[in-house]
Amino acid sequence: MLNKPVLVESLIVFIIVLSVHAAVWDRYSWCAVALAVQAFYVQFKWDRLLQAGGAVFQFRTAANSGLLPASLVVPLLGITMKERCKSAGIVYFERFGIVVASTGMLVALFLSVIAVGITKPVPTNTCILTGVAGSIIIYTMKHSLTVSEVIEVLEVLLIFVYLSMILLYLLPRCFTPGEALLVLGGISFVLNQLIKRSLNVIEGRGDPIDFFLLVAVVGVVLLGLFFTVLFIFMDSGTWISSLFFHMMTAVLGLGVIMPWLYRLIQRNPLFWLFQFLFQTQTRIYLLVYWTFLAASACGVVFYQNAKRSSESKKHQASTITRKYFHFIVVATYVPGLIYDRQLLYIASVLCLAVFIFLEYIRYFRIKPFGQTLRHLLSLFLDERDSGPLILTHIYLLLGMSLSVWLFPRPCAPKGTLSGAGALVPYSGILAVGVGDSIASVFGSTMGEIKWPGTKKTFEGTMTAIFAQIIAVALILIFDSSVNLNSSYAWILASVSLVSLLEAYTTQIDNLLLPLYLQIMFMV
Repeated sequence: MLNKPVLVESLIVFIIVLSVHAAVWDRYSWCAVALAVQAFYVQFKWDRLLQAGGAVFQFRTAANSGLLPASLVVPLLGITMKERCKSAGIVYFERFGIVVASTGMLVALFLSVIAVGITKPVPTNTCILTGVAGSIIIYTMKHSLTVSEVIEVLEVLLIFVYLSMILLYLLPRCFTPGEALLVLGGISFVLNQLIKRSLNVIEGRGDPIDFFLLVAVVGVVLLGLFFTVLFIFMDSGTWISSLFFHMMTAVLGLGVIMPWLYRLIQRNPLFWLFQFLFQTQTRIYLLVYWTFLAASACGVVFYQNAKRSSESKKHQASTITRKYFHFIVVATYVPGLIYDRQLLYIASVLCLAVFIFLEYIRYFRIKPFGQTLRHLLSLFLDERDSGPLILTHIYLLLGMSLSVWLFPRPCAPKGTLSGAGALVPYSGILAVGVGDSIASVFGSTMGEIKWPGTKKTFEGTMTAIFAQIIAVALILIFDSSVNLNSSYAWILASVSLVSLLEAYTTQIDNLLLPLYLQIMFMV
């Protein structure tokens, strides 16, 4: 029997796909529609595999596979980026958008083929649909990509295959298939870009801001893989292992990651970072303000743990308490977007690296803080943290930061896009910081009418839409660079569709919603 919430979620995704391609219809639109149709059918094969325990790896069980919404994110991002850069006359990034779209389609198609291949008996109709979609995608790639671009797409696919086999084995129940597609596909693309740029770097031409994210993501992932293999043969909870962890982190950071970044930017990374952070008075004020907010977030964690100790050991943080962090992050990002987006870019990358490093300390029980972190963070666990890693706070940071990192700066010479595109950097704030937070708070406290088949409420969704429209109005007042050019109907439709997706999706909404809102704004 078909799952009604999944059907509604799929319908919303199809509406988004058709809305995007109604504005930018070209040969890639046929590929996206074909991919969406086959992903819709394969999604139910994945769901049956997960329910029957027939999947090769252990996935998160409290959600459906999420293959359809995840499969369309990267292709749509690439297509909208291509159109924006084409209209700006930036040929290099127009081609880059085509590569991104082709890579997303091929990786998603590969995951579909895996599901079809391990389903018994083999689903004939789904196989035919997958074959037709694959033929359309490969035919379009053949007539759109150069030889070097085809090789680049295949390199990302190869990295994705090996990375999936390693991380899905090491991290059971941390992802659904759709979340794995987004997270591991993103890491694979970043790794390939870093290798490509390292081999083709031109002396004096490296912009540190462009390379900082690539090196940070690849560095922390390689660090985690190294210690995971190492601690198979050692007890990570001893003082000797902990001392070795800190020493090797310093060695790998200063001996591998820093020289790698030096090769890319042709200057000392630490000196450059120090100079960058304290370059202007505005940056110093922002750093002091963000330090105060970080201390406030730590205060919330300690206060809630103190309440647990005094009340009950089984005390868990409520939904409203968890949303405190959403509001703190909104208060962090808004001034950064208005006054200094480059500083926000670098600060969010540093924060991501710190979050992942602290998660390594918690996961491996590294002394002296590993056990303390386990105790403090266990209060904020929910059903999405069913694996060995706690990822919700990292997903929150990613959801707020992706719209900043993925903003096509070279295709926006004046620092902003026209129309609804001016709101692209605010996608994370609107979708996660405002929409998701308000929907959860009002839905859990005052909601009575539930959407069919879900725990989400009609009142929560409507309040979220209303709050995001108010937030857009406030952005118009305080950010003089934003000019919507009368695209208010499109903004309302985009916010409404993404809010409905939040009500029906069982995937990590902190990751999925900002990306779809960014896609809608970039059209």
